[in-house]
Amino acid sequence: MLSELPQWYKYNNGMYRSLLVIKNIFYMSIKNMWVLNMSSKSSTSLVKVSSVILCLVLLSGCEALQSVDRGLYTAAEAVTERDLVTGQRTLSTAGRGEQIAQGNAAVEQIMAAEKKAGRKVNAALDRKAYERLVKVFDRIHRVSHLANERWRPILIDNNAFNAFTTGGTYIVVNSGLMKDLQDDSELAAVLGHEIAHTVANHVFERQTHQTVALIAGSEAARQGSYQAAFTHESEIEADKIGILYASLAGFDPYAASRIWERQYKKEGSAKGLFFHDHPVNPERAVLTRNVARQVEPYYQKGQQNPQYSALLESNTLWRKKSESVKAGEGGGLSAILGTVLGAYVQHEGTKQEASRQTQQIQMMQALDKRVVVLGEKVIDQHSWQVVWQNRNSVSLKNVVMGVLVKDSGGKVKRYVAHVSGNVVRGSRFTAQFTMPDLSVAQLKQMQVKYYLDDALPYQ
Repeated sequence: MLSELPQWYKYNNGMYRSLLVIKNIFYMSIKNMWVLNMSSKSSTSLVKVSSVILCLVLLSGCEALQSVDRGLYTAAEAVTERDLVTGQRTLSTAGRGEQIAQGNAAVEQIMAAEKKAGRKVNAALDRKAYERLVKVFDRIHRVSHLANERWRPILIDNNAFNAFTTGGTYIVVNSGLMKDLQDDSELAAVLGHEIAHTVANHVFERQTHQTVALIAGSEAARQGSYQAAFTHESEIEADKIGILYASLAGFDPYAASRIWERQYKKEGSAKGLFFHDHPVNPERAVLTRNVARQVEPYYQKGQQNPQYSALLESNTLWRKKSESVKAGEGGGLSAILGTVLGAYVQHEGTKQEASRQTQQIQMMQALDKRVVVLGEKVIDQHSWQVVWQNRNSVSLKNVVMGVLVKDSGGKVKRYVAHVSGNVVRGSRFTAQFTMPDLSVAQLKQMQVKYYLDDALPYQ
């Protein structure tokens, strides 16, 4: 519509430049609507905004608009951050310096607490494990988007299967995780995932997004299901980035999927117990396997891909965007609209994930009510067999049964047993639980509750 302008506009340089500004805004707005597949209501609102801006241009002239646009750009810079991976703007009120200060302070408090409790860290805890951690970390860090920052991995004495980052330049890894990971490629997948959380600014993005959603009066954002779903989506993104890093550093990209396949056998899914802030184990195994398949062409076993720098900008997972419109020429409004639209889409995606998990929990709990215990049989000191009947109107496949064990102090442990074959409706089936850390005699002194951990219904 604005590509062919009458000759007299070109002589009126102020008006001509103003219309070029609106042209950039209009085209970028239309592009955003198409890419994001927005609802008609949101599209209408965006068109109204563009119309208002056009009126402002015609009434106030080029210089005024440029000044307003520069102000909008400054405002966008204050409340957003350019995603190092995608180039898109994301909500964040903390600059990188503040992120490092806050994140590192949190980890240093943890280290001080470890020291106060008399627990060793790093090489003093386990020299061989720490040297392995540093060696693998250095290779991953070198091919990351934050290779120019000085990072430090921390090994602490904790048996839990976990590692985490707080948005600064530390990665904290539990000794229990190091023992469970079977090779360096699996460790690389975990470290890449944790670096990715900071690269994508997940820690501070979540804080800012929740604050904005609450200020906007979103009831959904107040719910625990929403908060879990928001983190759930961040975990998927961190897996993608981390697996790419591992591949570029010369580690097997399929290692992540092996971790979650093994965790599924060990822990099941707990699909119906609570809202999940991570993808459940079998889903995560599938998702990470699909990512590995996409980045496998970049994998050179044991060697850093010489094209890693270019591949960080453009690869099979994403192509980094650049801001082509400058402040004062439509860049300010573009930055604001891009941020608002991005936050809106993220908000809607989070709501959809929360809804999906709600439906999943309801389905699992409904199925669980009609899976009835018929009997129990002790196998040995640490194992026993349970017989159930499936009284649902549907058959079940990929069945995992679980048991919650609560001791006198209120501490709850969860164990799972995988069921062989499909469970036809009306049929009986068995599963055997094994608990190395508890005896059957001890179990009799505790509260025990069986539940359906995972299953897919079919007719």
